Amino acid sequence: MARNVLGGELETCGTDPMTGFYRTGCCDTGAEDQGVHTVCARVTAEFLQFSVRAGNDLSTPRPEFGFAGLAPGDRWCLCADRWAQALAAGVAPPVVLEATHARTVEWIDLDDLRRHAVTPPG
Repeated sequence: MARNVLGGELETCGTDPMTGFYRTGCCDTGAEDQGVHTVCARVTAEFLQFSVRAGNDLSTPRPEFGFAGLAPGDRWCLCADRWAQALAAGVAPPVVLEATHARTVEWIDLDDLRRHAVTPPG
């Protein structure tokens, strides 16, 4: 069973749109996940603009990949290094700690994640 950064069971990040490297809704990771998609974030307009400038357009629909594009407020499993880059740029999106994989702390300090934490709805 995968664990989150708080030590509990990894919770679902989002299913609409379906997220995660494995497209299970969870920010689970494995050897084939070279991007380390472990941070469950609630994306913001500022982050989406930053991501475009960084070379990863997450807001434009890509129907050939079954991707409708993200909008502010969507929850998405981000690459740990991209979230860290956004943090350095001052545009890190809020994080759902309960749905952020434990391996994230190999790249990002837990205190930084906690400072950007949101409580999931429900």
